[in-house]
Amino acid sequence: MGAEARLKELGIVLPPQATPLANYVPGVRVGNLLYLSGHGPEREGRPTARGKLGRDLSVEEGYAVAREVGLNLLGSARSLLGSLDRVERVVKVLGMVNSVDGFGAQPKVINGFSDLMVEVFGDRGRHARSAVGMAELPMGIPVEIEMILEVQDGPVPGRKKGRAARRRSRTTRRKLRR
Repeated sequence: MGAEARLKELGIVLPPQATPLANYVPGVRVGNLLYLSGHGPEREGRPTARGKLGRDLSVEEGYAVAREVGLNLLGSARSLLGSLDRVERVVKVLGMVNSVDGFGAQPKVINGFSDLMVEVFGDRGRHARSAVGMAELPMGIPVEIEMILEVQDGPVPGRKKGRAARRRSRTTRRKLRR
């Protein structure tokens, strides 16, 4: 079952691609890898959660926030790829947790994200991961996550072919007609 069908089965509706809050883009594709910028728990440019784990939020609340961040990342990936069915594998994840000194449950918090990836992609959602504590995160958000996806070859939807690619296509068509 593809990721899009799995989302539908789970009743998950993804948010639209997040709008960058500074001078960067939500993601960059290089070859068959899609690098997604750090995302937080936000809607319409405003945080939906704030605070530090170990003081303002419990591990369970942090888990829920990490899952929400995962939904935001999937929304951006879908916008950039056209469909999550183009994802071959979740490769690497960096989970950053805004936490107090002495808090050591960052991996349990980021499991909210990791569990979502396995729900959506199955074994292709299992990934290499770092889960680290931070003294602060932008706007006081409790979790920020970035990820790298392996994606299927092919053009990015909506991107026009360059002149050289169009020329190769015409040449290929001529050869086939001969």
